[in-house]
Amino acid sequence: MIGITGSIAAYKAIYLVRLLVKSGAQVKVVMTPSAKGFVSTLTLSTLSKNPVLVELFDEESWSNHVMLGRWADMMVVAPLSCNTLAKMAHGLCDNLLLAVYLSATCPVVVAPAMDEDMWRHATTKENLKKLESFGNEIIPVEKGELASGLYGDGRMAEPETIVQFLHDHFSMIRSLAGKKALVSAGPTYEPIDPVRFIGNYSSGKMGVAIAKELYNRGAEVVLIAGPSKIESMNGVEVIRVNTAEEMFDACVKSFKNADIGVMAAAVADYTPAKTASQKIKKTETKISLELKQTKDILKTLGQQKKQNQVLVGFALETTNEKQNALQKLKTKRADLIVLNSLNDKGAGFGKDTNKVTILEKKGREFKFDTKTKQEVAKDIVDTIIQLFYV
Repeated sequence: MIGITGSIAAYKAIYLVRLLVKSGAQVKVVMTPSAKGFVSTLTLSTLSKNPVLVELFDEESWSNHVMLGRWADMMVVAPLSCNTLAKMAHGLCDNLLLAVYLSATCPVVVAPAMDEDMWRHATTKENLKKLESFGNEIIPVEKGELASGLYGDGRMAEPETIVQFLHDHFSMIRSLAGKKALVSAGPTYEPIDPVRFIGNYSSGKMGVAIAKELYNRGAEVVLIAGPSKIESMNGVEVIRVNTAEEMFDACVKSFKNADIGVMAAAVADYTPAKTASQKIKKTETKISLELKQTKDILKTLGQQKKQNQVLVGFALETTNEKQNALQKLKTKRADLIVLNSLNDKGAGFGKDTNKVTILEKKGREFKFDTKTKQEVAKDIVDTIIQLFYV
């Protein structure tokens, strides 16, 4: 599915459709009404060998946006204008293209096109972040001559670049087809009484990004999610838990049938020995809280791991980072440990970025710069594939 919006770069969509059809793809084109001012529907329908859809309904029929959203293996919006970007980021639905986007069950890729000042505007950056957080992929703009006559960033990627991106994407999908993956994400809440708990600041963003990336590579994914703002995701089974005990039970059960396990959750190491049945009243200047250890999920999975299973753990450290991570790798019997440090700028709970080093049980080490969590997830999944499935 190709989506075309109102941008001077819409002329490139003609070449994009031609290249895709030539490569053997089935192509349907959806345009915004304003895109008709830049490119001919007749040209696009002739090249795609399918009618070009613009209006949600006309006097004779209506376009079933739900079925269109389910038909495609990939939706590519190219060019993506600043206006449509804002609408996609905020869930607006005032034309057929946006209705198809909101109904799409397939991966969505966008290729922005706009003048440099618009590209660099804070609102545009924020909207792009939102689109990425929804699991959409963004093909970077290129530098060159712009419609305004200026020279700078904002040119839509060339059709050949987009086609290569799609080729790489579908190649990656095949790499984990038929595999089952388990991912844990978020914190756990250990109840003290009916209104208080012991918890941490984990947002679950890293685990969610990994689950999405594994799904994009073709794996069947189960996400065990602790209490957080994690939303439902197309294609990913989400099992919600609250406590470390609940996460332990869910992970042990799901790992039995998994090929890959990635334990990204920040599970509490200790939980109250007793939970008060009623709210603890403020009557004393001090209270004592007895804690007991929770069950070690990663260690248990490491002990139960079969020869054909891959187990990945996380180590968030503040001191002796590498030494502690290597010790965890050995004692938990994991195949990989993803190390990140609270001392690194851009890493830690709640942030949209992370900086990781992946340590392998055979002694190899893979270092990565600070990146968005979506990009970090790609690095982690790439490493798993390269080490165990190539």
